[in-house]
Amino acid sequence: MNISELVMFVLYILLMLAIGIHFFLRNKSAGEKDYFLGGRQLGAWVSGLSAGASDMSAWVLMGLPASIYAAGLGQSWIAIGLFIGYALSWILVAPRLRSFSVVCGDSITIPQFLTNRFLSRNRSLQVISAVIFLVAYTVYAASSIKACGTLFNTVLGVDARPAMYFAAIIIIGYTFLGGFNAVCWTDFFQGLLMLGALLVVPIVALLVLGGNSQPLPAGYLKLFTTPQDVISGLGWGLGYFGMPHIIIRYMSIKSQKELKKASRIGISWNFLILTFSVLVGVIGRRVMSDGIDGSIVFISMVRTIFSGPVLGLISGLLLSAILAGAMSTADSQLLAASSAFASDVYKPLIRRGNASDREMLWAGRWVVLAIAFVALMIASNPNSGTIMSLVENAWGIFGAAFGPVILLSLYWKKMTFAGATAGIAAGALVDILWLVLLGSTGIYEIVPGFIAGCLVSALVSKAGKSDGAVEKLFDECLAYED
Repeated sequence: MNISELVMFVLYILLMLAIGIHFFLRNKSAGEKDYFLGGRQLGAWVSGLSAGASDMSAWVLMGLPASIYAAGLGQSWIAIGLFIGYALSWILVAPRLRSFSVVCGDSITIPQFLTNRFLSRNRSLQVISAVIFLVAYTVYAASSIKACGTLFNTVLGVDARPAMYFAAIIIIGYTFLGGFNAVCWTDFFQGLLMLGALLVVPIVALLVLGGNSQPLPAGYLKLFTTPQDVISGLGWGLGYFGMPHIIIRYMSIKSQKELKKASRIGISWNFLILTFSVLVGVIGRRVMSDGIDGSIVFISMVRTIFSGPVLGLISGLLLSAILAGAMSTADSQLLAASSAFASDVYKPLIRRGNASDREMLWAGRWVVLAIAFVALMIASNPNSGTIMSLVENAWGIFGAAFGPVILLSLYWKKMTFAGATAGIAAGALVDILWLVLLGSTGIYEIVPGFIAGCLVSALVSKAGKSDGAVEKLFDECLAYED
């Protein structure tokens, strides 16, 4: 165990807890809008970086570099697809979603927005969405908790399972206490740390270890490999149009002016993060000895460059970026799932609209605990799959279920409530069936799921009768200015 690295880990964790305690003490009398959406008062830097950090989990420091390290540049289609999707999400979804969510009943969750967008009193869409949220976010959070266990086990030599328990307690702590503001501000600092680590490590590794360069395997730098790799890689970008814990940031920004600035910050951060994550894999292949585990190539590079008591502090700070990636995603997922349950199931169905703000806050907090507990059980199961596979499964179902419906609801006046509900169900169902029955095709299940969601939403909406009041609300959303 490197004591210097341990010291930096402890300091980092204390900082995250301090942020949670700060917002808990500051917002003791806050309502559900403050706890789940920060009162729509986020500035450009916090919203831009927190949206990115909540997306790029420890996967970008471990999973993606491992894929590039092992298989070459052909795996970078995932990064290309993610960047294109992320940029288009800020450009196409963010401005309209913020305006529409305000006009449509001041909605604070994605299911609530979709229900209000169609002036419906039917709660079926909210219930279906909440079920998908709870299942998929539990799997997603499990991947982040598992990454924390791997990190502590690799760096500090502690057993992975207790390390997962410890990481889960920390994440639950500041999310439970501080809500959306705490999550966004911790994600802001974590986004900065992740970016700094990825900018420093590959460049310094090339300068320090470049003299020990290893020859690259034949075809390693070949970008175009198989059609399945290209289609599936680009398909990852579709997830951004329907990823609730990311697009909820768009709804929380305090003005359209701040949103434009946030989009530039977020897109730039995403480009740098993905580019340098790919470089970690390529440079790691050049300067590290053969035979290391690809999933820890970033860790191996850091510890090789920064060794010793003094440099170990730098090593600990850089390795904390992995912890930052895992925590910044897990906290957002826990909060998004709890807000969906509290606002879309507990308040309208269980309490029939009679829940007070304080009751809603505590309902959301107890759901955070419940989801984290189940996610921890999944993460600690050795047969639960890899970090990459857990992320891939959760990402696919969210993108397929919500992506088409979000886009159509923002750009198609004649879309109906029935079309939205059917599209969510069809996208999720096709995604799951493709994964189970046709996963051997090599095509990522989000692609057929997204197509199915679009087609079903459009066909059901076309078959139904358009509502003049809903179309009028659509026009009011377009005309909204703040």
